[in-house]
Amino acid sequence: MLQVNSRSYRLPTVPTVVVCVDGCEPDYLGQAVGTGHMPWLKRALATGTGLIAECVVPTFTNPNNLSIVTGAPPSVHGICGNYLFDTATGTEVMMNDAKWLRAPTLFAALVDAGKSVAIVTAKDKLRSLLGHKMARGICFSSEKADQVTLADNGIDNVLELVGRPLPSVYSADLSEFVFAAGVKLMEKHHPDVMYLSTTDYIQHKHAPGTPGANAFYTMMDGYLGQLDAMGCVIALTADHGMNAKVAMDGTPDVFYLQDWFDAWIGVAKARVILPITDPYVVHHGALGSFATVYLPAEVDIAAACVRLQEVKGMEVVLTRAQAAERFELPSDRIGDLVVVSERFTVIGTSAARHDLTALEVPLRSHGGISEQRVPLIVNRPLPGLDMQRRFRNFDAFDLALNYAQ
Repeated sequence: MLQVNSRSYRLPTVPTVVVCVDGCEPDYLGQAVGTGHMPWLKRALATGTGLIAECVVPTFTNPNNLSIVTGAPPSVHGICGNYLFDTATGTEVMMNDAKWLRAPTLFAALVDAGKSVAIVTAKDKLRSLLGHKMARGICFSSEKADQVTLADNGIDNVLELVGRPLPSVYSADLSEFVFAAGVKLMEKHHPDVMYLSTTDYIQHKHAPGTPGANAFYTMMDGYLGQLDAMGCVIALTADHGMNAKVAMDGTPDVFYLQDWFDAWIGVAKARVILPITDPYVVHHGALGSFATVYLPAEVDIAAACVRLQEVKGMEVVLTRAQAAERFELPSDRIGDLVVVSERFTVIGTSAARHDLTALEVPLRSHGGISEQRVPLIVNRPLPGLDMQRRFRNFDAFDLALNYAQ
């Protein structure tokens, strides 16, 4: 048994694959299965286990991927967003560097126990976090598959192995490369444990049941079927859901939080941080349903909570302590306030700082409580599992290793 972050895991006896489908609101699967687009998943749900779980809030990529691979919430592993305000240096930075990680991953422990591990992620921003302190093994991204080396990634010639060209970061191909690589790695390298993490480019553009969405899930279904045919235990979950964030005229329904504070307490007195921020602005324009706010000492934080909670479109406004407790967040990495907007509303900083011209379709995004429901599916029955417990997406390895084999 392995002990990682106060959880116990059995060592795998059969090849085990955990898949994080970025932005996979459960309705995507329901619509695709119900209309015949995912025959493998239909069989897996009939013979295996299909659950609805909760991801961590903020419902963003980095916090949830790291929760899945550590088996713990952000209060343990420390990754509380894609982006944060570093109070030590007074700068706003991406949370891509492994220096922000406060807990070991299951992968590092598996490798230390003599098991082989392969990790394929769509965007390179996750690679160093997922592969942190992994002494051996394979870890690379689709985004930079042309730059892999044996020394840095545990493998070379990935494009030749996969037999596909380097995909565009703004395409369904980026995720398909992850699945295609996963199948080839399982065929050639036979890892004991494999982790596949996609991008939500399609989910930001296409609603459940639409042709674009169904085509993506048909593609995914085919690759998962191939892994299943190789005898793999497969656990499928998501980092977050996805919702339309538009007004009735189809324009983004945005509340500009920095502008609001500027008007109330003075320009630039507050600092609004949007943890969804990453380089991929075509996806969401840095607009999500979660923000943190750093306030000057003279502002009454409780009064600010009450005042902001009255704003239309706000679901909940919490103090630092309240948010850390409710959402299991590291209190030293969030602001004085945490603001979560309702299902159809997103939060921006200032209107002048968001260039929405890159958005190609009506805005779909995530970040809030409304995107917390995610699938948790295993292609095997899970005898002995307490079906009444609260399931989290970061239970995926627990189910795959402790119950499915």
